[in-house]
Amino acid sequence: MVLGITGGMGCGKSTAARMFEELGFRRIDSDALVRDRVLVMREVVAQAKRRFGAGVLAVDAAGCERIDRAALAKVIFADEAKRLEWEDVVLPRLYVLWRELLDGDPQARWVVEAPLLYEKGLEKGFDFVVCVASSSATQFARLAGRGVSHTLAGQRISKQLPLAQKIEKSDFVLSNDGSTDFLREQIIHLAARLVARG
Repeated sequence: MVLGITGGMGCGKSTAARMFEELGFRRIDSDALVRDRVLVMREVVAQAKRRFGAGVLAVDAAGCERIDRAALAKVIFADEAKRLEWEDVVLPRLYVLWRELLDGDPQARWVVEAPLLYEKGLEKGFDFVVCVASSSATQFARLAGRGVSHTLAGQRISKQLPLAQKIEKSDFVLSNDGSTDFLREQIIHLAARLVARG
């Protein structure tokens, strides 16, 4: 069984995925894969420099060029064409990593954090899609707590499919405006239903 977790920025996709993991699901953290595996690929660093200039790079302690994620975000979220161009570089490499992990344990119950699941038409690759939903005020408050400015948060959220449409398209919806315990209770109930289905 492979669950896709979607929702808006700041809605709590990662928190929900970790809770599924606590219940025995194997978790794929797409943000971590991009950060730790994709963005450090030499060809990806070279693509970033060629497409957006040296201003999106920094030099690490070993003297090697690496992608400055904050600088890159400012560039791509301010320009729709550049954002889409960059997604075409990053996402195919991410999906290869997903497939390697899923194929490595096909009998496992998997939960995959997939922020652009509907935007990229990936829903058919999952047995079920779970949307984590929060109010706009909660989203912005959580993102501010991560150091994301209101302007940048608004830019990023505006590039995603509206949350209401994700809710409508998904198989299951988790409400995450309340406490962590409330979210956990919903996930325990949903996981039991899914496991019972086999």
